[in-house]
Formats: sequence, structure tokens, C-alpha cells
Amino acid sequence: MTPATCPEVSGAGIRNSALDALGVTASGDSWSRRFTGELVRCLQIALIAVATTVLPLRAALSQNAADYPAKPVRVIVPAAPGGGIDIPARLFAQMLSDSLKRPFVVDNRAGGGGVIAHELVARSAPDGYTLLAAAPIFTIASAMNTNLPYDPVRDYTPISLVTKGPYLLLVNPAFAAKSVKELIAFAKSSPGALNVGVSTGGGSHLAAALFASMAGMRVALIPYKGSGPVTIDTISGQLHMFFGNVGSSTPHIKSGRLRALAVSGAQRSSVLPELPAIAESVPGFDVTFWHGWLAPAGTPSAIVRRLNAELARAVRSPEVDKKLAEDGGEPVGSTSEKFRELIAIEIPRWRKVVKEAGIRAE
Repeated sequence: MTPATCPEVSGAGIRNSALDALGVTASGDSWSRRFTGELVRCLQIALIAVATTVLPLRAALSQNAADYPAKPVRVIVPAAPGGGIDIPARLFAQMLSDSLKRPFVVDNRAGGGGVIAHELVARSAPDGYTLLAAAPIFTIASAMNTNLPYDPVRDYTPISLVTKGPYLLLVNPAFAAKSVKELIAFAKSSPGALNVGVSTGGGSHLAAALFASMAGMRVALIPYKGSGPVTIDTISGQLHMFFGNVGSSTPHIKSGRLRALAVSGAQRSSVLPELPAIAESVPGFDVTFWHGWLAPAGTPSAIVRRLNAELARAVRSPEVDKKLAEDGGEPVGSTSEKFRELIAIEIPRWRKVVKEAGIRAE
């Protein structure tokens, strides 16, 4: 009997299949002894096949992890070049290129509220050569879409939460409220009169909805396609307030065209210590813009550990610290487990906010 004629062990039909392959009939002990001998030989052949296939594969994976990266690595960014997600992705991709001596190439895949980029990474080989530069849109997409083509927890291996930073609560300088408490008092005295600009489906949108809910305010959430028009209309006075990024908002604050009332994190920012946290007026409020890296599920743990260590080293360099401060970011460099915990917390929180505020994906 050759390996090609060895019976397949597949349930109740094994006896007949084996007898057919052996060309014998079920009569007495002779066929039983012959069948037993041939089956043992087939099992031996199968074990040899496993040893010659699986063991070298395991050795190859181990070798790949030790020598990683052996070729260029793609870093998928769920946004167009130049945006809030793209800038830190390029920064850390360059840092890893320098430290690991292989190119980490940014590949922008905008569209679909991040889903296009997220799915691409989820469906990629778990070999460490396709990574995702993620932002809050990763967890928000899970809240905005009920039928994602991937599972945000099961289909990824978190590498590290690299940085985080607050949004700014910004108002038109002519607006009467000079503090968070005064803004809340205005909104409560005139329900629905506070016009809040939001970039539809983005982190600032959900931050505004959560702020209104936790503060007990009824406000008008005015949707826009992008943060640029929101900024322009707040400066012109058509909007009262919005949540903006530190980097893009700072020039307008310095010129007096916008006024910052607070930061959105749980505590005051080390970059902007003069601004109070919203949580000082609305206990428990904590929303941050973060940047983290993920790999497809099943990526070898040795590769994940190496990337984690390199990102942690990069984020603590003086060069990166200076660039982060310009955008209000702070270094984190978390463990894989801590990043997984953040994702697990944010997904149900944003689902609740989306449901209560009736937010829909466009």
C-alpha cells in the first residue's frame, strides 16, 4: 500500500473504505491482521509527513521572528495623506525604518469610515508585513456599523497604544460662556440653542454627543463633512462650539479667532496645563485622540514583542516628544494587553453613545 492508497480516517465508513483500498473482503482473521498491519504503516507514513511539514514550518516561523523584518513592511493608514492619523503613522514608520533597517512604507487606504483599511489588514497574512496604524475611528467604526466584514477584537493582535492626547473644547471668542460651567448653564437655560459643529462619524462627533449626554444638555449637533468647515463656521460665528485637535486649532487660538475652554481628557494635559479638564465640571468625562498599531490575528508573538519594544523606544525619543507636543500628544508606548483593554472599553461605550444620539454612518 502506498500513501496514495492509505485509507482516510473519516468516521463510520473507515472500515469499508480501508477494505476497498486493500482489495480484501471481510472474512475471518486473515483480513483483520492484514488490515491492521497496513493501517499501522499508513499511520507511520502520516506521522512522517507531519514531521517533515509542520516542524520545518515552525522552525521557519521562529527564524522569521528572529530575523524580522526581512523585507519592507506595509503600514496601512485609514485616511488620506496629511490627516490626523497619517502624520503620526509616518513619523513612527520612519522611526521603525531607521531602527530595524528595513522600509516601513505607509499605504493610505481612505474611505468607508476606516472599514476599507481595517478589513485589508484583518485579511492579510499574519506574518508581520502588513500592519494597521489605528486611531479612534477603529473602535468608532464598530459602533457605527452593525455588519462589519471583520471582528475588531478577534481579527487583530494589538501591538501598542503609542500616543494619546485630548481634544480641545473650542468656542467662538464672542460667545458669552468663558468656562465649561458657563457653557453648560447656557445650554440648559436655552435647550437646543447651542449649535455644536461635528465632523460626521468622527471622534469629535462622538465626543460632543457624549459631552451633551453626560452634562444633561440638549444641543443641536450640526453635521459637516470634515473638520475644516466646522472650524471656519465657528470662527465666523455660525457655530458656538466644537471639539478640535490641538495642532490644527492652535494657530486660530493664538490669533484670537477661537477660544479654548478645556481639554477632553480625564486630567489636565501636560502640554496645555493652563486649560482645565472637562472632567472638572463633568465628572467621568474622558475622551482622547489616540494612535496605536495592530497586526492581523495570529501574528507570531515574537514579532509583536519586537514591534512593541521598538515603538516604545521610538515614542520616548526627544525628537518624537517634541513633535507630539506640537499636536498636543503625549507618549504612551503601552503593552499589547493594555491596548487590547482600551479597545474592549471603547467599543461598547461608543455603541451606547451612537444609539442614544441616533448617529448614523453616511
